[in-house]
Amino acid sequence: MKPVYFDSAATTQIRPEVIAKMTKVMQECYGNASSTHSFGRSAKAWIEQARKTVAKLLNVSASEIVFTSGGTEADNLALLSAVRDLGVKNIITSRIEHHAVLHTVQQLQREYDITINYVDLDVDGHVDYKHLEQLLQASEKTLVSLMHVNNEVGNILDIKRVADMCKSNQALFHSDTVQSVGHYKLDLQEIPIDFMAVSGHKFHGPKGVGFAFVRKNSGLKPLIFGGEQERGHRAGTEAVHNIVGLEEALKLSYQNLEEEKAYITTLKTYFIKQLETNFPGVGFNGSSADFEKSTYTVLNTCLPIAPEKALILLFQLDLKGIACSKGSACQSGSSKGSHVLSQILSDDDMQKPSLRFSFSKYNTTEEIDYVIEVLKEYI
Repeated sequence: MKPVYFDSAATTQIRPEVIAKMTKVMQECYGNASSTHSFGRSAKAWIEQARKTVAKLLNVSASEIVFTSGGTEADNLALLSAVRDLGVKNIITSRIEHHAVLHTVQQLQREYDITINYVDLDVDGHVDYKHLEQLLQASEKTLVSLMHVNNEVGNILDIKRVADMCKSNQALFHSDTVQSVGHYKLDLQEIPIDFMAVSGHKFHGPKGVGFAFVRKNSGLKPLIFGGEQERGHRAGTEAVHNIVGLEEALKLSYQNLEEEKAYITTLKTYFIKQLETNFPGVGFNGSSADFEKSTYTVLNTCLPIAPEKALILLFQLDLKGIACSKGSACQSGSSKGSHVLSQILSDDDMQKPSLRFSFSKYNTTEEIDYVIEVLKEYI
């Protein structure tokens, strides 16, 4: 059996078409986009075309797209500038956000003495919208930061509802949409969101590139200073090949979205059925087995395994060529457990192994069968 990759929530395989497009740009378009000669103008043209493509897919103006090194930088840009430059004194977030948000708001609290309020969650980790409304009504100069799709359990936020709540309460709304853009269509004329973070490598594009959506006339200021690239929002010579790769990947993701969503949904459905059939007592964390409340690309499962075997399960799977995760890839090397699962699981369930399997168009039912057989043999 060839190696099996079930960790697309961490990063995705790059589409061959994207690699071909990036290779063409690297070979033929090596000018600096800030240069005024023909080589520079050519590079600039590629970037601006990519910006227009991304903007059209989200139904926004090209001037509202700021290319970054990825989702983490885009999160930091929005959160830091909102506090530093826009007068935000209160941030409402949740305890199961990505660390790119959690650690950033905690640092802002230390530096700027802002107030952080954590919205209540239900037993499956979904936002309590009534409590969010109460927090919004009780605060001024507020920014809400809530992710659209949770990267560990796949829970989906009603992003339109939250955006409308923020707007009616004169609060800013920022969302980390790293796990949803490319997998769900978002019309930002219909969703009054202010800031959004996106990463190219989550939808079969290259690593090291993403973008921030910054609503026009927001007043957001740069995180990185230097040149006047990205209309003054983000200094530094643009990685033209990465930006074009992101454009191509996002375009292809949306062109093939319905077909690929249907296929991946059948894979996840099959995986759930096989786990339930072969492992009585298996659990699914958050709402990851509920297709209405969780994304079709992520399944987070809690396996009925003795604690001593649980310790090395991930290692055993890796030895068999199976790649999955016990949580966010950004936590690798950390001895701490998942901060997401710690909010929604009992102490007993936290002692059991929870694995995140995340899917893409490149996976097959044969791979799922292999994973099931390996798990059966080990357990």
